[in-house]
Amino acid sequence: MKYLMKIAYLGTRYCGFQVQPDQITIQGELERAANTIFGKNNVISAGCSRTDAGVHAKEYYVCIQSDGCPDIACENMTKAMNTFLPDDISVLRSWKVKDEFRIKRAVVGKRYVYSINNAKTPDPFSFDRAYFYPREIDCEIMNRAASCFVGIHDFKSFMASGSEIENTVRTISECSVSREGDFVKIKVAADGFLYNMVRIIAGTLLEVSEGKIQTEDIESILGKGERKSAGRTLPGCGLCLDEVFLDTRYIEDNLI
Repeated sequence: MKYLMKIAYLGTRYCGFQVQPDQITIQGELERAANTIFGKNNVISAGCSRTDAGVHAKEYYVCIQSDGCPDIACENMTKAMNTFLPDDISVLRSWKVKDEFRIKRAVVGKRYVYSINNAKTPDPFSFDRAYFYPREIDCEIMNRAASCFVGIHDFKSFMASGSEIENTVRTISECSVSREGDFVKIKVAADGFLYNMVRIIAGTLLEVSEGKIQTEDIESILGKGERKSAGRTLPGCGLCLDEVFLDTRYIEDNLI
């Protein structure tokens, strides 16, 4: 039996989504909970994307499968998973899907939000969910620079050094900066993302506010294809996977 699950998690305690040796990960906790429910040790899971250490997800999709496991009603499966998961990971809903269903095939895009706490003093209730930056931020100039990322571009300059991905062209449909009280929100939606891409975009936009990079420099930075030409990488604590855009027709065709 294969289950598709919509989940949410606070990534502070975890070394990202993907299982890593001797590390606590979101995937590892999901498989541990499912193995407990099924009374087996052969659960296989696959996520809709990778998230780095400390990164959060308001909406994330994962498939969990185990050969020979009992057929559990979706509502009961959701409740059972939440019984055995830690409090910072939650299964929001479950569906039964065909064995041939592939979650990455269903994903057509994602939206990330990077949060900056721009108050003058630290906020203990957001220290692990936003990047604390007490200096003045010019959201207007950052937003103008953010618009330069919208469209089809080669984002090699905005990919962490050492990544082996060959196709670095992505389509960004939204890139905006806005203020909500003491918090500055950088929203980026695209058909796909490179390793650390949003965190580097956020760091570059912050350097635009600082005057280290000019808005008119963004186009040339994109064209250079060199990581060193873009801004710094902001910490993972401020990043959250906000929404996953799905091919609903593909999902409906694979529901059981």
